[in-house]
Amino acid sequence: MAITVRNTSLQGSPFSILDATVRDDRQAIARRAEDRSLELDHALCQQARSQLTNPRTRLAAEIAWLPGVSPNRAKQLVNRILQDPGIIRSESGLPVLAHANLMTAAFETVDECIRPADAGAFIQEIAALLEGLDVDEVRRDINEDRAVSGFPEITSGERIESELAERKRAIRNAVRDTLNCLPTETVVTVMTDVVETATCGGESHAAELIDDLVDSYEVGAHEFLEKEVANVSKLVQVARELAQQDRQGVQHILGGIEKVVRNWDRVAQPIQVSAKARGSAHAPSNELASQIRDLAIDLFNEHELTAESRRLTDLVKEVFAEVPVLVERAEQDANALESIIENRQEWVREITYQAEIGIVFKNTLSISPAGISWKGKTYPLNEVSRVRWGGVKHSVNGIPTGTTYTLAFGDERSESVVELRREEVFSTFVDKLTRAVGGRLAAELIATLKAGGELSFGDAVVKDDGVILSKHKWLGTGERVRCSWHDVHIWSADGSFCIGAQKDKKTYAALSYIHLPNVHILEQVIRVGFKRGIHRLSDILNSD
Repeated sequence: MAITVRNTSLQGSPFSILDATVRDDRQAIARRAEDRSLELDHALCQQARSQLTNPRTRLAAEIAWLPGVSPNRAKQLVNRILQDPGIIRSESGLPVLAHANLMTAAFETVDECIRPADAGAFIQEIAALLEGLDVDEVRRDINEDRAVSGFPEITSGERIESELAERKRAIRNAVRDTLNCLPTETVVTVMTDVVETATCGGESHAAELIDDLVDSYEVGAHEFLEKEVANVSKLVQVARELAQQDRQGVQHILGGIEKVVRNWDRVAQPIQVSAKARGSAHAPSNELASQIRDLAIDLFNEHELTAESRRLTDLVKEVFAEVPVLVERAEQDANALESIIENRQEWVREITYQAEIGIVFKNTLSISPAGISWKGKTYPLNEVSRVRWGGVKHSVNGIPTGTTYTLAFGDERSESVVELRREEVFSTFVDKLTRAVGGRLAAELIATLKAGGELSFGDAVVKDDGVILSKHKWLGTGERVRCSWHDVHIWSADGSFCIGAQKDKKTYAALSYIHLPNVHILEQVIRVGFKRGIHRLSDILNSD
Protein backbone atom coordinates (compact mmCIF):
# COMPACT_ATOMS: atom_id res chain seq x y z
CA MET A 1 0.00 0.00 0.00
CA ALA A 2 1.38 3.36 -1.00
CA ILE A 3 1.88 6.06 1.66
CA THR A 4 2.18 9.83 1.29
CA VAL A 5 5.54 11.46 1.95
CA ARG A 6 5.46 14.97 3.44
CA ASN A 7 6.74 17.26 0.69
CA THR A 8 9.53 19.24 2.32
CA SER A 9 12.97 19.68 0.86
CA LEU A 10 14.26 16.84 3.06
CA GLN A 11 11.29 14.47 2.91
CA GLY A 12 11.48 14.78 -0.86
CA SER A 13 15.18 13.96 -0.97
CA PRO A 14 16.18 10.66 -2.66
CA PHE A 15 17.95 9.75 0.58
CA SER A 16 14.68 10.11 2.50
CA ILE A 17 12.58 8.40 -0.18
CA LEU A 18 14.84 5.30 -0.15
CA ASP A 19 15.61 5.53 3.57
CA ALA A 20 19.25 5.51 2.43
CA THR A 21 22.32 7.02 4.07
CA VAL A 22 25.20 8.98 2.57
CA ARG A 23 27.46 6.00 3.41
CA ASP A 24 25.52 3.38 1.44
CA ASP A 25 27.30 2.00 -1.62
CA ARG A 26 25.62 1.31 -4.97
CA GLN A 27 24.49 -2.19 -4.00
CA ALA A 28 22.96 -1.00 -0.73
CA ILE A 29 21.13 1.79 -2.58
CA ALA A 30 19.78 -0.73 -5.12
CA ARG A 31 18.48 -2.99 -2.33
CA ARG A 32 16.82 -0.09 -0.55
CA ALA A 33 15.15 0.95 -3.81
CA GLU A 34 13.68 -2.53 -4.25
CA ASP A 35 12.50 -2.66 -0.64
CA ARG A 36 10.92 0.81 -0.75
CA SER A 37 9.14 -0.02 -4.02
CA LEU A 38 6.90 -2.26 -1.94
CA GLU A 39 5.59 0.81 -0.12
CA LEU A 40 6.11 3.71 -2.55
CA ASP A 41 5.64 4.27 -6.23
CA HIS A 42 8.11 2.12 -8.16
CA ALA A 43 9.03 4.87 -10.64
CA LEU A 44 9.69 7.30 -7.79
CA CYS A 45 12.05 4.85 -6.14
CA GLN A 46 13.92 4.10 -9.36
CA GLN A 47 14.33 7.78 -10.00
CA ALA A 48 15.74 8.26 -6.49
CA ARG A 49 18.11 5.33 -7.05
CA SER A 50 19.34 6.89 -10.30
CA GLN A 51 19.96 10.23 -8.60
CA LEU A 52 22.09 8.69 -5.89
CA THR A 53 24.12 6.33 -8.06
CA ASN A 54 24.78 8.66 -11.00
CA PRO A 55 27.90 10.78 -10.22
CA ARG A 56 26.46 13.72 -12.18
CA THR A 57 23.31 13.96 -10.06
CA ARG A 58 24.50 12.58 -6.71
CA LEU A 59 26.32 15.79 -5.68
CA ALA A 60 23.12 17.85 -5.88
CA ALA A 61 21.33 15.31 -3.69
CA GLU A 62 24.20 15.29 -1.16
CA ILE A 63 24.28 19.10 -0.93
CA ALA A 64 20.48 19.18 -0.44
CA TRP A 65 20.79 16.58 2.35
CA LEU A 66 22.79 16.66 5.61
CA PRO A 67 26.49 16.38 4.69
CA GLY A 68 28.73 15.89 7.70
CA VAL A 69 25.96 14.43 9.89
CA SER A 70 26.13 10.76 10.90
CA PRO A 71 23.44 8.51 9.35
CA ASN A 72 21.66 7.78 12.64
CA ARG A 73 21.51 11.41 13.71
CA ALA A 74 20.44 12.49 10.22
CA LYS A 75 17.47 10.10 10.40
CA GLN A 76 16.53 11.39 13.86
CA LEU A 77 16.70 15.04 12.77
CA VAL A 78 14.59 14.49 9.65
CA ASN A 79 11.92 12.71 11.70
CA ARG A 80 12.01 15.47 14.29
CA ILE A 81 11.08 18.06 11.67
CA LEU A 82 7.61 16.55 11.36
CA GLN A 83 7.21 16.10 15.12
CA ASP A 84 8.43 19.52 16.31
CA PRO A 85 9.84 21.80 13.58
CA GLY A 86 10.67 24.59 16.01
CA ILE A 87 13.13 22.47 17.95
CA ILE A 88 15.46 22.38 14.96
CA ARG A 89 16.34 26.02 15.70
CA SER A 90 17.87 24.98 19.00
CA GLU A 91 20.09 22.24 17.54
CA SER A 92 23.80 22.86 17.95
CA GLY A 93 27.02 21.35 16.66
CA LEU A 94 25.68 20.80 13.16
CA PRO A 95 27.63 21.53 9.97
CA VAL A 96 26.47 24.83 8.45
CA LEU A 97 24.97 23.41 5.24
CA ALA A 98 23.17 20.60 7.05
CA HIS A 99 21.75 23.06 9.56
CA ALA A 100 20.56 25.36 6.75
CA ASN A 101 18.81 22.46 5.03
CA LEU A 102 17.16 21.38 8.25
CA MET A 103 15.99 24.91 8.99
CA THR A 104 14.58 25.29 5.48
CA ALA A 105 12.65 22.03 5.76
CA ALA A 106 11.33 23.06 9.18
CA PHE A 107 10.21 26.42 7.79
CA GLU A 108 8.35 24.66 5.00
CA THR A 109 6.07 23.06 7.60
CA VAL A 110 4.79 26.34 9.09
CA ASP A 111 1.20 27.41 8.57
CA GLU A 112 -0.90 30.53 9.07
CA CYS A 113 -0.88 30.04 12.83
CA ILE A 114 2.81 30.89 13.12
CA ARG A 115 3.64 34.12 14.87
CA PRO A 116 5.33 36.71 12.60
CA ALA A 117 8.21 37.00 15.06
CA ASP A 118 8.89 33.24 14.82
CA ALA A 119 8.69 33.27 11.03
CA GLY A 120 11.10 36.19 10.93
CA ALA A 121 13.53 34.43 13.25
CA PHE A 122 13.50 31.36 10.99
CA ILE A 123 14.36 33.46 7.96
CA GLN A 124 17.09 35.39 9.75
CA GLU A 125 18.76 32.20 10.93
CA ILE A 126 18.56 30.52 7.50
CA ALA A 127 20.06 33.65 5.92
CA ALA A 128 22.90 33.72 8.46
CA LEU A 129 23.68 30.06 7.88
CA LEU A 130 23.84 30.54 4.11
CA GLU A 131 26.22 33.46 4.58
CA GLY A 132 28.48 31.19 6.63
CA LEU A 133 28.83 28.44 4.01
CA ASP A 134 32.41 27.42 3.20
CA VAL A 135 33.16 25.52 -0.01
CA ASP A 136 36.11 23.62 1.44
CA GLU A 137 34.17 22.50 4.50
CA VAL A 138 31.29 21.24 2.36
CA ARG A 139 33.66 19.34 0.06
CA ARG A 140 35.42 17.81 3.07
CA ASP A 141 32.16 16.60 4.63
CA ILE A 142 30.95 15.10 1.34
CA ASN A 143 34.27 13.39 0.62
CA GLU A 144 34.43 11.84 4.09
CA ASP A 145 31.09 10.11 3.45
CA ARG A 146 32.11 9.15 -0.10
CA ALA A 147 35.25 7.51 1.24
CA VAL A 148 32.93 5.07 3.03
CA SER A 149 30.30 4.69 0.29
CA GLY A 150 32.84 4.10 -2.43
CA PHE A 151 31.82 6.98 -4.67
CA PRO A 152 34.68 9.03 -6.17
CA GLU A 153 35.75 12.08 -4.18
CA ILE A 154 35.07 15.62 -5.39
CA THR A 155 38.32 17.31 -6.35
CA SER A 156 36.96 20.49 -7.94
CA GLY A 157 35.83 23.37 -5.75
CA GLU A 158 34.03 24.81 -8.75
CA ARG A 159 31.59 21.90 -8.81
CA ILE A 160 30.78 22.53 -5.16
CA GLU A 161 30.35 26.24 -5.76
CA SER A 162 28.01 25.61 -8.69
CA GLU A 163 25.82 23.20 -6.74
CA LEU A 164 25.79 25.47 -3.69
CA ALA A 165 24.53 28.32 -5.88
CA GLU A 166 21.70 26.08 -7.05
CA ARG A 167 20.97 25.04 -3.50
CA LYS A 168 20.76 28.66 -2.36
CA ARG A 169 18.26 29.34 -5.12
CA ALA A 170 16.22 26.31 -4.05
CA ILE A 171 16.20 27.49 -0.43
CA ARG A 172 15.16 31.00 -1.49
CA ASN A 173 12.29 29.55 -3.51
CA ALA A 174 11.24 27.29 -0.65
CA VAL A 175 11.17 30.20 1.81
CA ARG A 176 9.34 32.42 -0.70
CA ASP A 177 6.73 29.77 -1.47
CA THR A 178 6.09 29.19 2.21
CA LEU A 179 5.65 32.91 2.81
CA ASN A 180 3.21 33.10 -0.07
CA CYS A 181 1.00 30.58 1.71
CA LEU A 182 0.70 32.83 4.75
CA PRO A 183 -1.90 35.63 5.16
CA THR A 184 -0.92 38.89 3.47
CA GLU A 185 -0.78 40.81 6.75
CA THR A 186 1.58 38.21 8.18
CA VAL A 187 3.87 38.38 5.14
CA VAL A 188 4.04 42.20 5.32
CA THR A 189 4.85 42.09 9.02
CA VAL A 190 7.46 39.34 8.62
CA MET A 191 9.23 41.05 5.72
CA THR A 192 9.23 44.42 7.46
CA ASP A 193 10.69 43.01 10.69
CA VAL A 194 13.25 40.87 8.86
CA VAL A 195 14.54 43.71 6.68
CA GLU A 196 14.59 46.22 9.55
CA THR A 197 16.61 43.84 11.71
CA ALA A 198 18.90 42.54 8.97
CA THR A 199 19.85 46.02 7.76
CA CYS A 200 19.80 47.86 11.10
CA GLY A 201 17.08 50.08 9.74
CA GLY A 202 18.67 50.41 6.33
CA GLU A 203 22.15 51.28 7.58
CA SER A 204 23.95 48.07 6.57
CA HIS A 205 23.75 45.39 3.89
CA ALA A 206 21.49 42.40 4.44
CA ALA A 207 22.30 38.78 3.71
CA GLU A 208 21.90 37.63 0.11
CA LEU A 209 18.83 35.52 0.93
CA ILE A 210 17.01 38.51 2.42
CA ASP A 211 17.82 40.72 -0.56
CA ASP A 212 16.47 38.02 -2.86
CA LEU A 213 13.30 37.67 -0.80
CA VAL A 214 12.74 41.44 -0.92
CA ASP A 215 13.09 41.37 -4.70
CA SER A 216 10.46 38.64 -4.92
CA TYR A 217 8.26 40.50 -2.46
CA GLU A 218 8.51 43.67 -4.57
CA VAL A 219 7.37 41.80 -7.67
CA GLY A 220 4.36 40.47 -5.78
CA ALA A 221 3.50 43.90 -4.31
CA HIS A 222 3.93 45.80 -7.59
CA GLU A 223 0.28 45.72 -8.68
CA PHE A 224 -1.00 46.80 -5.26
CA LEU A 225 1.47 49.68 -5.00
CA GLU A 226 0.64 50.90 -8.51
CA LYS A 227 -3.09 50.94 -7.73
CA GLU A 228 -2.53 52.90 -4.54
CA VAL A 229 -0.39 55.47 -6.37
CA ALA A 230 -3.21 55.87 -8.91
CA ASN A 231 -5.68 56.40 -6.03
CA VAL A 232 -3.45 59.11 -4.57
CA SER A 233 -3.28 60.80 -7.99
CA LYS A 234 -7.08 60.97 -8.13
CA LEU A 235 -7.31 62.39 -4.61
CA VAL A 236 -4.61 64.97 -5.37
CA GLN A 237 -6.61 66.19 -8.37
CA VAL A 238 -9.76 66.49 -6.28
CA ALA A 239 -7.85 68.44 -3.61
CA ARG A 240 -6.63 70.91 -6.22
CA GLU A 241 -10.17 71.46 -7.50
CA LEU A 242 -11.63 71.93 -4.02
CA ALA A 243 -8.84 74.28 -2.92
CA GLN A 244 -10.44 77.09 -4.91
CA GLN A 245 -13.68 77.07 -2.95
CA ASP A 246 -13.96 74.50 -0.16
CA ARG A 247 -11.21 74.45 2.47
CA GLN A 248 -13.08 71.98 4.66
CA GLY A 249 -13.43 69.69 1.66
CA VAL A 250 -9.67 69.89 1.10
CA GLN A 251 -9.03 68.80 4.68
CA HIS A 252 -11.34 65.81 4.18
CA ILE A 253 -9.48 64.81 1.00
CA LEU A 254 -6.12 65.17 2.76
CA GLY A 255 -7.38 62.68 5.34
CA GLY A 256 -8.08 60.27 2.48
CA ILE A 257 -4.62 60.86 1.03
CA GLU A 258 -3.02 60.16 4.40
CA LYS A 259 -4.95 56.91 4.76
CA VAL A 260 -4.00 55.63 1.30
CA VAL A 261 -0.36 56.71 1.63
CA ARG A 262 0.05 55.06 5.03
CA ASN A 263 -1.47 51.86 3.67
CA TRP A 264 0.89 52.07 0.69
CA ASP A 265 3.85 52.66 2.98
CA ARG A 266 2.96 49.72 5.20
CA VAL A 267 3.44 47.40 2.22
CA ALA A 268 6.37 49.32 0.70
CA GLN A 269 8.33 49.63 3.94
CA PRO A 270 10.57 46.55 3.55
CA ILE A 271 11.31 47.52 -0.06
CA GLN A 272 12.24 51.07 0.97
CA VAL A 273 14.50 49.91 3.80
CA SER A 274 16.20 47.36 1.57
CA ALA A 275 16.77 49.98 -1.14
CA LYS A 276 18.29 52.31 1.45
CA ALA A 277 20.64 49.55 2.64
CA ARG A 278 21.71 48.84 -0.94
CA GLY A 279 22.23 52.51 -1.68
CA SER A 280 19.66 52.51 -4.48
CA ALA A 281 16.61 54.65 -5.22
CA HIS A 282 13.06 53.37 -4.93
CA ALA A 283 11.34 54.92 -7.95
CA PRO A 284 7.70 54.40 -6.78
CA SER A 285 8.52 56.22 -3.53
CA ASN A 286 9.95 59.15 -5.49
CA GLU A 287 6.86 59.26 -7.70
CA LEU A 288 4.41 59.20 -4.81
CA ALA A 289 6.37 61.70 -2.71
CA SER A 290 6.59 64.08 -5.68
CA GLN A 291 2.82 64.05 -6.11
CA ILE A 292 2.27 64.91 -2.45
CA ARG A 293 5.02 67.54 -2.45
CA ASP A 294 3.64 69.24 -5.57
CA LEU A 295 0.19 69.41 -3.97
CA ALA A 296 1.67 70.92 -0.79
CA ILE A 297 3.44 73.60 -2.83
CA ASP A 298 0.30 74.40 -4.84
CA LEU A 299 -1.90 74.63 -1.77
CA PHE A 300 0.49 77.12 -0.22
CA ASN A 301 1.49 79.17 -3.26
CA GLU A 302 -1.85 79.26 -5.07
CA HIS A 303 -4.36 79.18 -2.21
CA GLU A 304 -2.41 80.15 0.94
CA LEU A 305 -3.54 76.95 2.70
CA THR A 306 -0.64 76.98 5.14
CA ALA A 307 -1.84 74.35 7.61
CA GLU A 308 -2.75 71.94 4.83
CA SER A 309 0.63 72.40 3.15
CA ARG A 310 2.44 71.77 6.43
CA ARG A 311 0.30 68.66 6.99
CA LEU A 312 1.40 67.16 3.66
CA THR A 313 5.04 68.07 4.22
CA ASP A 314 5.00 66.34 7.61
CA LEU A 315 3.38 63.31 5.96
CA VAL A 316 6.24 63.01 3.47
CA LYS A 317 8.81 63.28 6.28
CA GLU A 318 7.10 60.53 8.26
CA VAL A 319 6.14 58.09 5.53
CA PHE A 320 9.36 58.25 3.54
CA ALA A 321 11.72 58.25 6.52
CA GLU A 322 13.55 55.27 4.96
CA VAL A 323 14.32 57.20 1.74
CA PRO A 324 17.14 59.65 2.63
CA VAL A 325 16.83 61.89 -0.43
CA LEU A 326 13.09 62.35 0.16
CA VAL A 327 13.58 63.02 3.86
CA GLU A 328 16.21 65.64 3.07
CA ARG A 329 13.95 67.31 0.52
CA ALA A 330 11.01 67.23 2.94
CA GLU A 331 13.18 68.79 5.66
CA GLN A 332 14.18 71.56 3.26
CA ASP A 333 10.53 72.10 2.30
CA ALA A 334 9.49 72.19 5.95
CA ASN A 335 12.22 74.70 6.81
CA ALA A 336 11.35 76.85 3.81
CA LEU A 337 7.67 76.70 4.71
CA GLU A 338 8.33 77.67 8.31
CA SER A 339 10.56 80.52 7.14
CA ILE A 340 7.88 81.78 4.76
CA ILE A 341 5.23 81.50 7.45
CA GLU A 342 7.46 83.34 9.90
CA ASN A 343 8.20 86.05 7.34
CA ARG A 344 4.53 86.31 6.47
CA GLN A 345 3.62 86.68 10.12
CA GLU A 346 6.24 89.39 10.41
CA TRP A 347 4.84 91.03 7.28
CA VAL A 348 1.33 90.89 8.74
CA ARG A 349 2.59 92.63 11.87
CA GLU A 350 4.43 95.20 9.78
CA ILE A 351 1.46 96.23 7.62
CA THR A 352 -1.42 95.99 10.10
CA TYR A 353 -2.54 99.39 11.35
CA GLN A 354 -5.63 101.44 12.04
CA ALA A 355 -6.35 104.97 13.20
CA GLU A 356 -9.37 107.17 13.92
CA ILE A 357 -9.60 110.18 11.62
CA GLY A 358 -11.70 113.23 12.55
CA ILE A 359 -12.37 115.36 15.58
CA VAL A 360 -16.10 114.98 16.16
CA PHE A 361 -17.29 112.55 13.51
CA LYS A 362 -14.62 109.90 13.32
CA ASN A 363 -13.91 107.36 10.60
CA THR A 364 -11.54 104.42 10.81
CA LEU A 365 -8.63 104.15 8.40
CA SER A 366 -7.13 100.65 8.46
CA ILE A 367 -4.79 98.39 6.54
CA SER A 368 -4.22 94.65 7.02
CA PRO A 369 -3.81 91.49 4.89
CA ALA A 370 -7.58 91.71 4.34
CA GLY A 371 -7.17 95.04 2.53
CA ILE A 372 -7.33 98.82 2.96
CA SER A 373 -10.53 100.21 4.45
CA TRP A 374 -11.97 103.73 4.62
CA LYS A 375 -15.55 104.85 5.19
CA GLY A 376 -17.03 101.39 4.65
CA LYS A 377 -15.09 100.70 1.46
CA THR A 378 -12.47 97.95 1.46
CA TYR A 379 -9.91 97.36 -1.28
CA PRO A 380 -8.29 93.87 -1.22
CA LEU A 381 -4.51 94.34 -1.33
CA ASN A 382 -4.12 92.38 -4.55
CA GLU A 383 -6.66 94.67 -6.29
CA VAL A 384 -5.06 97.98 -5.30
CA SER A 385 -3.69 99.42 -8.55
CA ARG A 386 -2.97 103.05 -7.64
CA VAL A 387 -1.67 104.95 -4.65
CA ARG A 388 -0.69 108.57 -4.08
CA TRP A 389 0.15 110.70 -1.12
CA GLY A 390 1.64 114.02 -0.10
CA GLY A 391 1.33 117.06 2.12
CA VAL A 392 0.57 120.75 1.63
CA LYS A 393 1.86 123.27 4.16
CA HIS A 394 -0.38 126.23 5.06
CA SER A 395 0.48 129.67 6.42
CA VAL A 396 -1.17 133.02 7.13
CA ASN A 397 0.93 136.13 6.57
CA GLY A 398 4.01 133.93 6.51
CA ILE A 399 3.15 132.22 9.76
CA PRO A 400 2.85 128.38 9.43
CA THR A 401 -0.61 127.14 10.33
CA GLY A 402 -0.04 123.42 9.77
CA THR A 403 0.01 120.83 7.01
CA THR A 404 -2.79 118.99 5.28
CA TYR A 405 -1.89 115.45 4.30
CA THR A 406 -3.56 113.52 1.51
CA LEU A 407 -3.71 109.76 1.17
CA ALA A 408 -5.37 108.11 -1.82
CA PHE A 409 -5.69 104.50 -2.92
CA GLY A 410 -7.93 102.62 -5.26
CA ASP A 411 -8.47 99.89 -7.82
CA GLU A 412 -9.38 100.04 -11.51
CA ARG A 413 -12.94 101.15 -10.70
CA SER A 414 -12.76 103.62 -7.82
CA GLU A 415 -10.53 105.59 -5.49
CA SER A 416 -10.76 106.68 -1.87
CA VAL A 417 -9.18 109.92 -0.63
CA VAL A 418 -8.29 110.61 3.00
CA GLU A 419 -7.51 114.12 4.25
CA LEU A 420 -5.89 114.44 7.68
CA ARG A 421 -3.73 116.73 9.75
CA ARG A 422 -1.82 114.29 11.96
CA GLU A 423 1.68 113.74 10.61
CA GLU A 424 2.25 110.67 12.76
CA VAL A 425 -0.77 108.88 11.33
CA PHE A 426 0.14 109.96 7.80
CA SER A 427 3.78 108.78 8.05
CA THR A 428 2.85 105.48 9.69
CA PHE A 429 0.15 104.69 7.16
CA VAL A 430 2.41 105.53 4.20
CA ASP A 431 5.01 103.14 5.56
CA LYS A 432 2.41 100.38 5.97
CA LEU A 433 0.96 101.06 2.52
CA THR A 434 4.37 100.88 0.86
CA ARG A 435 5.17 97.57 2.55
CA ALA A 436 1.75 96.14 1.67
CA VAL A 437 1.45 97.00 -2.04
CA GLY A 438 4.54 98.93 -3.10
CA GLY A 439 6.62 95.92 -4.11
CA ARG A 440 3.83 94.40 -6.19
CA LEU A 441 3.02 97.69 -7.95
CA ALA A 442 6.70 98.19 -8.76
CA ALA A 443 6.95 94.66 -10.15
CA GLU A 444 3.83 95.17 -12.27
CA LEU A 445 5.18 98.49 -13.57
CA ILE A 446 8.45 96.85 -14.61
CA ALA A 447 6.63 93.91 -16.18
CA THR A 448 4.50 96.26 -18.31
CA LEU A 449 7.59 98.09 -19.57
CA LYS A 450 9.47 94.88 -20.24
CA ALA A 451 6.59 93.63 -22.38
CA GLY A 452 6.95 96.71 -24.61
CA GLY A 453 4.24 98.80 -22.98
CA GLU A 454 4.42 102.45 -21.99
CA LEU A 455 2.99 104.35 -19.02
CA SER A 456 1.84 107.95 -18.89
CA PHE A 457 2.52 110.10 -15.84
CA GLY A 458 1.26 113.63 -16.44
CA ASP A 459 3.00 114.90 -19.57
CA ALA A 460 5.75 112.26 -19.37
CA VAL A 461 5.59 108.89 -21.15
CA VAL A 462 7.76 106.23 -19.53
CA LYS A 463 9.23 103.39 -21.57
CA ASP A 464 11.59 100.58 -20.67
CA ASP A 465 14.62 102.20 -22.30
CA GLY A 466 13.83 105.86 -21.63
CA VAL A 467 11.25 108.60 -21.26
CA ILE A 468 9.45 111.08 -23.53
CA LEU A 469 9.51 114.62 -22.10
CA SER A 470 8.12 117.98 -23.19
CA LYS A 471 10.32 120.90 -24.10
CA HIS A 472 8.95 123.92 -22.22
CA LYS A 473 8.76 127.36 -23.85
CA TRP A 474 7.82 130.80 -22.62
CA LEU A 475 4.20 130.16 -23.50
CA GLY A 476 3.27 126.49 -22.88
CA THR A 477 5.13 123.44 -24.10
CA GLY A 478 6.49 122.54 -27.47
CA GLU A 479 8.06 119.48 -29.03
CA ARG A 480 8.28 116.05 -27.41
CA VAL A 481 11.79 114.80 -26.77
CA ARG A 482 12.74 111.16 -26.32
CA CYS A 483 15.63 110.58 -23.90
CA SER A 484 17.40 107.45 -22.78
CA TRP A 485 17.80 106.92 -19.07
CA HIS A 486 21.48 107.84 -19.35
CA ASP A 487 20.49 111.22 -20.82
CA VAL A 488 18.30 112.40 -17.93
CA HIS A 489 18.63 113.28 -14.27
CA ILE A 490 16.03 113.27 -11.52
CA TRP A 491 15.20 115.37 -8.48
CA SER A 492 12.33 116.38 -6.18
CA ALA A 493 10.94 119.93 -6.00
CA ASP A 494 7.70 121.64 -4.95
CA GLY A 495 5.91 118.38 -4.21
CA SER A 496 6.84 116.80 -7.51
CA PHE A 497 9.17 114.14 -8.85
CA CYS A 498 11.11 115.73 -11.68
CA ILE A 499 12.78 114.13 -14.69
CA GLY A 500 14.86 116.38 -16.93
CA ALA A 501 17.23 116.18 -19.87
CA GLN A 502 20.82 116.60 -18.73
CA LYS A 503 21.74 118.90 -21.64
CA ASP A 504 18.55 120.94 -21.89
CA LYS A 505 17.06 122.57 -18.80
CA LYS A 506 13.81 123.31 -20.64
CA THR A 507 13.10 119.66 -21.36
CA TYR A 508 11.59 118.10 -18.27
CA ALA A 509 8.47 116.75 -16.55
CA ALA A 510 7.23 117.55 -13.05
CA LEU A 511 5.08 114.70 -11.71
CA SER A 512 2.98 115.66 -8.69
CA TYR A 513 3.29 113.23 -5.81
CA ILE A 514 -0.06 114.21 -4.38
CA HIS A 515 -2.13 114.30 -7.57
CA LEU A 516 -0.74 111.61 -9.92
CA PRO A 517 -1.16 107.90 -9.05
CA ASN A 518 1.95 105.78 -8.50
CA VAL A 519 4.53 108.55 -8.89
CA HIS A 520 6.20 107.39 -5.70
CA ILE A 521 6.38 103.86 -7.17
CA LEU A 522 7.89 105.16 -10.42
CA GLU A 523 10.48 107.18 -8.52
CA GLN A 524 11.53 104.13 -6.51
CA VAL A 525 12.03 102.05 -9.67
CA ILE A 526 13.99 104.78 -11.49
CA ARG A 527 16.25 105.50 -8.51
CA VAL A 528 17.09 101.78 -8.19
CA GLY A 529 17.83 101.68 -11.92
CA PHE A 530 20.08 104.72 -11.72
CA LYS A 531 21.93 103.26 -8.74
CA ARG A 532 22.66 100.11 -10.70
CA GLY A 533 23.55 101.92 -13.92
CA ILE A 534 21.19 99.95 -16.15
CA HIS A 535 20.07 100.78 -19.69
CA ARG A 536 16.51 99.50 -19.26
CA LEU A 537 14.35 99.62 -16.18
CA SER A 538 13.49 95.94 -16.64
CA ASP A 539 17.17 95.12 -16.19
CA ILE A 540 16.52 95.57 -12.49
CA LEU A 541 15.06 92.07 -12.51
CA ASN A 542 18.35 90.58 -13.72
CA SER A 543 20.83 92.63 -11.70
CA ASP A 544 22.16 91.87 -8.25
